[in-house]
Amino acid sequence: MSEEVSKNLSESLFANHKQAKETSALTQYMPTSETFLDQKREEDGFKWYRNLRRMQWAWQGLDPIEIESVLAKIAASKHSRTHEEWLDTVMGYHSGNWTYEWIKLGMLHQKRSSELKGEAVADEMFNAALCFSIAGYPHLKNDNLATQAQVLASNAYSDAANKTKYIVKRIEVPYQRKTIVAHLHLTSTEKPQPVVMVTAGLDSLQTDLWNLFRDYLAEKNIAMLTVDMPSIGHNTHWNLTEDTSCLHQAVLNELKTLPWVDHHRVGLIGFRFGGNAMVRLSFMEQEKIKACVTLGAPIHDVLSSPEKLKKMPKMYLDVLASRLGKSAVDIHSLAGQLMAWSLKVQGILGSRKTRVPILAMSLEHDPVSPYSDNQLVALFSDYGKAKKISAKTITQGYEQSLDLAIKWLEEELIR
Repeated sequence: MSEEVSKNLSESLFANHKQAKETSALTQYMPTSETFLDQKREEDGFKWYRNLRRMQWAWQGLDPIEIESVLAKIAASKHSRTHEEWLDTVMGYHSGNWTYEWIKLGMLHQKRSSELKGEAVADEMFNAALCFSIAGYPHLKNDNLATQAQVLASNAYSDAANKTKYIVKRIEVPYQRKTIVAHLHLTSTEKPQPVVMVTAGLDSLQTDLWNLFRDYLAEKNIAMLTVDMPSIGHNTHWNLTEDTSCLHQAVLNELKTLPWVDHHRVGLIGFRFGGNAMVRLSFMEQEKIKACVTLGAPIHDVLSSPEKLKKMPKMYLDVLASRLGKSAVDIHSLAGQLMAWSLKVQGILGSRKTRVPILAMSLEHDPVSPYSDNQLVALFSDYGKAKKISAKTITQGYEQSLDLAIKWLEEELIR
């Protein structure tokens, strides 16, 4: 898609949304919960509604200086905000609004791509897709601006896929009279490759995962199949239920029909809530999976402790409510309900081991994925291992954990 076409698409997509409802105000809470959230906002003293993932975005390929520049424009905006305390709650689609500023950066990357040659063109387009995805972050269901941003992210990703030297195929899997859309990334189609199914959390799209393929898996000639979690991205048709792995299971069972992958050599990587789904799948389909890696996955601790859940920032509470398809939310009952998502409460981690070797990792002091969760996973996996990543910076932590992850998968998939 040319820069001009993209600009026109953006203008038509966003034309009617000058006064779109701002993200932080979308989720409806019961009056008692509203009081609780107002009090929490004052006590927490956070300056942003969103959890700013500067390190992750930089690791995914964006320039840290550009990231800071976008955040500075948002912070300096004179336009009115839903909550004056939260800098990223500028209302309306114009300068200072979160979606607006990130889309502007995405278009800058698109423009740059037209001035480059070779693989650099694709890299700029993948960066544009990442910016468009961040524009919609945290991807709440009834967020009109986020939905439009996702259209741009999806288009930019397709464009980038056509320009890269690698092969990217869109895979459609029928499920419950609808379609699961996944993307298969390959270095070649000459012979079937081992494949790793990758899924991110409840607030990331599958288009955010390109650099994992380019920088880690492609070097080993391992294919990457990306699948969104239920309730987000291409899988918005399904709400998240306790059966977090149902869509991935359907995709896994379809692999034998794909000529480009070796369905006898399948690995899994799950980030955040995607890790919960991947561990679950490692128990449900142990005959079909060779190895699994989770990073920062909520397995039991935070899900089974309503008090810990209530301490989470509002953005996370909004995301959970959105994924479960709730309209008017009572925080206390939401916190209690999430106990059903604990793999220990479900009895999956409790009776029998899985023969799938699972490497369960998280960064030190991670409130969502404490070391005890990873130990629990390792305990019920043959040759399972729990690893605490202590890193001076999160970027180092990412690199260290991904190096370990790829090594773990490579040993099981390529030997």
